[in-house]
Amino acid sequence: MSDDDDLFGGTGETRTRLPERDGADGYGAGRRSGRRSSSRSLVTVIGVVVLLIAAIAFANRDDSSSDDGGDTNGNKDTQAAPTAPTGEKPVSGKNGGIPAGYAKTEQGAQSAAANYAVALGSAEMFDKSKRDGILKAIMAPSSVPKFKADLDKAYSADFFKNVGLNANGSTPSGYQFVSRTSPIGTRVTAFADGKATVATWCGGLLGLAGERSTKPVTSSWFTITMKLTWTDGDWKITTHTQKDGPAPVPGDDRASGSEEIADAVEGYGGFTYAR
Repeated sequence: MSDDDDLFGGTGETRTRLPERDGADGYGAGRRSGRRSSSRSLVTVIGVVVLLIAAIAFANRDDSSSDDGGDTNGNKDTQAAPTAPTGEKPVSGKNGGIPAGYAKTEQGAQSAAANYAVALGSAEMFDKSKRDGILKAIMAPSSVPKFKADLDKAYSADFFKNVGLNANGSTPSGYQFVSRTSPIGTRVTAFADGKATVATWCGGLLGLAGERSTKPVTSSWFTITMKLTWTDGDWKITTHTQKDGPAPVPGDDRASGSEEIADAVEGYGGFTYAR
């Protein structure tokens, strides 16, 4: 992965899986051969049973039981943070449409990192004026000039072409551009003196939804690590890097058609992520 790829949510390269049946729609690939519907049904049944067992265990648990959800050896690098509600309000406002006003705690730093990952992986990053606004909202003031310059170089005509856009970053007529990042979980690896390092595991979507798209919307998995600093009463990014994975084994889901993908992107809004 190039240095430019580390600057945004996994958008340096797209991978196109060719459909396994005839047809112009790049999304309508058939179900993989060799898989049987009976195995899928079995997995569904097992999944339902597991969920029921988990629900029963949760309902019957002792109120005095610990919910710290981590290792007992006290090793922060391997300890998972709890995901149960804490009763603390995770965010108090917005800055340029991006959640802002986090608590000066590890939980607040994780909430900030998750929401900033969403912003960095959004379609708005492909529009310079919107990108500059995002950087101003989430970056520490001292880091903004360098990131602006680096990203102006990264979002080049060649890069736009690589993801299926026009040379100026606009979406070709008849298509819908999709770029969305969804945090799966966060982990604090350092926290002291108004500074925090937070790793955020993410799933991402990128591509063009359209009947004749040669860059269909594909999914990816990556981890963004941000160094945050407490500035003017909120967490702001000083630097961030990205690496691939962890990536799960692909399932047996049938790829949706381009119209269904476009409708889903338009119809399902994003979330404010919080610990």
